[in-house]
Amino acid sequence: MTRAPWSLKRRLVVGIVALVAVVSIIIGAVSVLSLRGYLLGQLDVEVNLATERSVRALTQRPEVSPPPGIGNAQAGGTLGVVVAADRIATPQYFDKQARLRTLTNAQQQALIQIPDDATHHSVDLAGDLGSYRVVHVQLTDSIGLIVGLPQSGVDSASGQLFLTIAGVSLAALVITALAGTAVVRVALRPLGRVVGTARRVAELPLATGEVALAERVPDVDTDPRTEVGQVGAALNLMLDHVGEALAVRQASESKVRRFVADASHELRTPLASIRGYSELTRMSGRELPEDISHALSRIESESIRMTALVEELLLLARLDAGTELRHDEVDVSRLLADAVADAHAAGPEHIWHLELPETPITVTGDQGRLHQAVANLLTNARVHTPAGTTVTVAARTANSHAIITVADDGPGIDPELLPSLFERFVRGDSSRSRAAGSTGLGLAIVRAIVERHGGTLDVESQPGATRFELRLPRA
Repeated sequence: MTRAPWSLKRRLVVGIVALVAVVSIIIGAVSVLSLRGYLLGQLDVEVNLATERSVRALTQRPEVSPPPGIGNAQAGGTLGVVVAADRIATPQYFDKQARLRTLTNAQQQALIQIPDDATHHSVDLAGDLGSYRVVHVQLTDSIGLIVGLPQSGVDSASGQLFLTIAGVSLAALVITALAGTAVVRVALRPLGRVVGTARRVAELPLATGEVALAERVPDVDTDPRTEVGQVGAALNLMLDHVGEALAVRQASESKVRRFVADASHELRTPLASIRGYSELTRMSGRELPEDISHALSRIESESIRMTALVEELLLLARLDAGTELRHDEVDVSRLLADAVADAHAAGPEHIWHLELPETPITVTGDQGRLHQAVANLLTNARVHTPAGTTVTVAARTANSHAIITVADDGPGIDPELLPSLFERFVRGDSSRSRAAGSTGLGLAIVRAIVERHGGTLDVESQPGATRFELRLPRA
């Protein structure tokens, strides 16, 4: 599973905290190592002094048995043993309370392993001794002297400094995270305002209709000297161009709509005249040649088809122009019953089913237009499906909507046609053969009527199951 990307705010805060953490680790490490090195240097000086005192004690009073130097101003816990023939002559030492102790075998082996290079070494003797800073010097060719002092003071001071720096760094990281979050939140407020402007523009219905694109980024967020200001200024410039393009598009659409409405209105009269003269001539009672009679019948049928096309174009133009619809209380059950009865009369070769709830469903709208929308869906099912197809019309309620469905078990709609099915002059191909002519405006009119009523229109189709769903707000 892909992890969700981090927001800019989180990345900035985490980056600041990580940077402070790295700096704290570097400062802490350098401080602890510097202090430890300094303290070890001081301890090495003390080890050298203790070695000199031990050497003098062995030189001036050779009769004194090891450990050497005790009683010669040595500090408590000083370790001094003589090594001869790779073994410690007298493996004893005086602890910090000046009590005589004996080295264990493991401690003796650890001391013997120290090279006789007169260099200071740290060795862990475990037990009561712990860590010691020791030096091994050769007194003669066969006799060596190992002198050491406890390293516990150095380790304790270094550990205490480490804990102090760790605690301070942890507190600094918490403070940095809180302060960084507040600072970043304040710094990103202008970007949030720019995003808000873009979101409001995205919610505008820019696809169709007249759009008043008045949203702009405030002047305070368009300062070109800042990164957010550059983004805000670029967004405002883009919105200016989009607004101009929308205005040009709206002017062009308005011209086309006026032309379609005017042309449709003007064509109604000559089409009615053509139809009337053809009917008058055909019904005059005179014997006409067969070819002339056939031509007149074709003129009459084509004038009827053209009249239907013009009426549909005129209706779409009026709907696009926002012609006011009636707002009556419409009984959906009665409307569907009438529409199915009409469809059954027009297509008796189909099987029509009507499923209505017991409780009447009412919506607010223009009953004539809603009846036309349902009739167009039923006509679509009748025309584009073969005889014997079952068409089921049903109504139900869901929340605050009335839902009308028109389903059939015909051959289905070509999947490539579904995305553009409700556009104008879109016609089905051979997968839904046309038994009669089609203008390709029926479903476009249905969608326009439904949207003018504040509803939605959807379709699902596969071979043997095509379903249109018309959803309207209830009264």
